[in-house]
Amino acid sequence: MNDDLRIVLVGAGSREFGPASIRDLLLSDPLCDRDLSLVLVDIDPSGLPRSRAYAETVAERLGRRVAVSATTDLEAALPGARAVILSIEIKRYFHWAQDFHVPRMFGSSQIYGENGGPGGLFHALRNMGPAVELARAMEVRCPEAWLVNYTNPLTKLCEAQSRLSSVRVVGLCHGVFHGMEQMARLLELPVERLDARASGLNHFTWFESVRDRETGEDLYPRLRRREGEAHWLHDWDEIALSRILFRVFGLYPSPGANHIGEYLGWAREFLGSSLLQFFYDPVRGAPWETGETPTWLYNLGENPTDVPVFPESPLPRVRDERPDTADLAPSGELAVPLLEGVLCGVDTYLDAVNVPNDGYVPGLPEDAVVEVPARADASGLRPSTMARLPEGILGLLRTQTSINRLLVEAFADGSRGTLLQALLLDPTTDSYRTAVHTIDEMFRLQGEVLPEMEW
Repeated sequence: MNDDLRIVLVGAGSREFGPASIRDLLLSDPLCDRDLSLVLVDIDPSGLPRSRAYAETVAERLGRRVAVSATTDLEAALPGARAVILSIEIKRYFHWAQDFHVPRMFGSSQIYGENGGPGGLFHALRNMGPAVELARAMEVRCPEAWLVNYTNPLTKLCEAQSRLSSVRVVGLCHGVFHGMEQMARLLELPVERLDARASGLNHFTWFESVRDRETGEDLYPRLRRREGEAHWLHDWDEIALSRILFRVFGLYPSPGANHIGEYLGWAREFLGSSLLQFFYDPVRGAPWETGETPTWLYNLGENPTDVPVFPESPLPRVRDERPDTADLAPSGELAVPLLEGVLCGVDTYLDAVNVPNDGYVPGLPEDAVVEVPARADASGLRPSTMARLPEGILGLLRTQTSINRLLVEAFADGSRGTLLQALLLDPTTDSYRTAVHTIDEMFRLQGEVLPEMEW
């Protein structure tokens, strides 16, 4: 077996993804026992020296012999790659503020704007061009490599990459762990005791089973009883919507209200922080007019009273000190466990992978990207075939699979008309006229970063 192991990180100049992924890779014994080389890629060269220096410092601290290089030339980085890990955003918070607010200005009831709803459609379209361009470049330069995607909206981008290219695409997200942590708190058990298996779509999965790892007990009866006894206001912004869905549809969902609620037209009453996200005074101008992006509030769990009276710079100060190995902890993301399995033969269980449906989620369309548990080893990736979800849940999910497919067709054809179909299917849209206005206004504001699309 060839021991050369070339792994490419696309978006490596970022302050979050770059260091976290570098750290995870260098902490892995199975990967570093091979002839590992890391190639750091970013279209913006400004962050690459920082990321490369960080990688070299961590490698030295850990005693790893790893070749590290950095480039803005994607095509030069790909030949020989065994895996490519993608995490990109285009002016993340600036455009998110538009995704969150503009659809609401035209009447949408979306409670968030990252993955679902009208905001999620435009977030996806901004990232879809670079994501598909990468997949098509891999077809030519490293067709056997694994494409591991962290970029949101995860399902929509993996759908585009898998439908519009032939590369092996796996989307990874830690959202399912949030649902496990919520159930553990209600059950008053350590989360490590839960053997919980979920299926569905990313940020909209449902636990088909929840068992005690030590005793094998089915914990769903206890969870139903404990949920019914819990105070309604406990962790409201995170789990109130999940509790209602659990009561109505019979299974506990994941990850939390702000993400799940993006796919529902009636979720607004269950997210108190919705109107605080990117809050601004319109008298002083919208963020995309002033260029001053306001604070992004994830939910009320991040206590707004903790915001300083006089906010500091939005970018944290970069520490100049070389990191100590005591501070080098894995991120908890799943790319390294996946790669240890498929590239090094380590038998690995993965709680959630996003792959084209091949019967893994019965009742959802074939080839729609779905999220399920999986095993990875030298034979490859083996997603689990899950039990059929209740019809009510499948009905919620099927709407989203249709939206995702239409969005990819709209991107491929450059068609605002097909995009309009996707928008009119969305549960948070209530008017044809305002849907058209939303599309036109978002293209006016984001035309430089959106693909060319015409009516």
